[in-house]
Amino acid sequence: MTDIAKGPQGAAGRLASRFPAATTILFLLIVLVAALTWVIPAGRFDRVEDPAVGREVAVAGTYQRVEPDPQGPSDVLLAPIAGFYDPESYQANAVDVALFVIVLGGFLGVVNATGAIDAGIRRAMAGLRGREIWMIPILMSLFALGGTTYGMAEETLAFYGLLVPVMIAAGYDAATAAAVILLGAGIGTLGSTINPFATVIASNAAGVPFTDGLALRLVILLGGLAVCAAFVMRYAARVRRDPSRSIVADLAADHRAAFAGAARPDAPLGRTQAVVLVVFAATFAALIWGVSSQGWWMAQMSALFLGAAILVGIVARLGEKGLTEAFMAGARDLLGVALVIGLARGIVVVMERGRIADTILNAAAGLVGGLPDLAFVNLLFWVEAGMSVFVPSSSGLAVLSMPILAPLADFAGVDRALVVTAFQSANGLVNLVNPTFAVVIGGLAIARVPYERWLAFVWPLLLILTVFISAALSAAALL
Repeated sequence: MTDIAKGPQGAAGRLASRFPAATTILFLLIVLVAALTWVIPAGRFDRVEDPAVGREVAVAGTYQRVEPDPQGPSDVLLAPIAGFYDPESYQANAVDVALFVIVLGGFLGVVNATGAIDAGIRRAMAGLRGREIWMIPILMSLFALGGTTYGMAEETLAFYGLLVPVMIAAGYDAATAAAVILLGAGIGTLGSTINPFATVIASNAAGVPFTDGLALRLVILLGGLAVCAAFVMRYAARVRRDPSRSIVADLAADHRAAFAGAARPDAPLGRTQAVVLVVFAATFAALIWGVSSQGWWMAQMSALFLGAAILVGIVARLGEKGLTEAFMAGARDLLGVALVIGLARGIVVVMERGRIADTILNAAAGLVGGLPDLAFVNLLFWVEAGMSVFVPSSSGLAVLSMPILAPLADFAGVDRALVVTAFQSANGLVNLVNPTFAVVIGGLAIARVPYERWLAFVWPLLLILTVFISAALSAAALL
């Protein structure tokens, strides 16, 4: 770990003093993309419905220029609004995620009002004394399992309110909790094996079975998980030895106040609080079951947390007024997170309305076409990484890029399955820090970890993962 992790008095603090807020970054990105619509020619590929993918996919060799639609100042101002709901875009709509975050905040507000989480954490920490560090690899492995099997992403937003107070109570910090969730689920998506939103859709669009390339993806998954877990454990141990080395050391008091429950510091875990914790745990178990096996999405998850909040209020005998006040206070705490999510999606709206996405893709295809195998797969990785900034959705990027880029592998003598692996690795890597990805911006906002501090924390890990992934892709291309 470099000096970047020594807290606000080190490099992280100097960076934070001159780094704009996440909302400012997102708005500037909207302005930048709007400006690009005046410079980059508008174009479009023909599209056909692909039953295997379930969406329209681009047809290789059909790119053509179209009437430009450059985005002006009014479009920039409308973009954050359209980011919540744009009937013309399958990628940009964020209203369901935003409402889920607000309802989640209400649920956490009700649970915190009972003091159950605070008392439960004290009991758990007493049982784990001396072994707290092993929570990190265990939890990261569980999140990685969700990422590699069903593309766990937006669902992780529900876990910050649970893990941040646990990590703080264990002597770590909010950044440790954010890293466990973001890096855990992120490395699972990066090393997707059967994830339908990345591997399966991309493989279908590329015209290969999704099981092709599975061995390489397992190597990337397990190797990447080991690297990420070691990185976070090393940081967490350093913070526990010296809290001033936390990247959010100057925010520690605010974090303790924000994530503390209503119980007295010396209060034992009462019977009512124990029942509340059972309801709390059962809610998250139901969430995992519903998402992984019942096809739940944001509406069903929101309904689950709303019902659970009402049940907790009844069990804890908060009364009608106490329940509603606690729910509204919790929802209000996460309202800013919901607004940031809509702002992030607004970037995609501007790019789609400006009709430049297909032009960028066509230029990328020309860049990698005709290269030898080793150069092809590595340059393809960086092409997909660049496109992921503007199209963070793994399924959206798959149906956009795979039908165009996968056929080029035939000329380079590269297996199309390797193209799929390069795509999902690049997309997963970028989405560990992508400011246009609602999961990153929303998760950090819930954990109260400033975006620039996250960048300062994670950049050495990104370098390590980039070298590891490139080596794995290169070795596979040469075999």
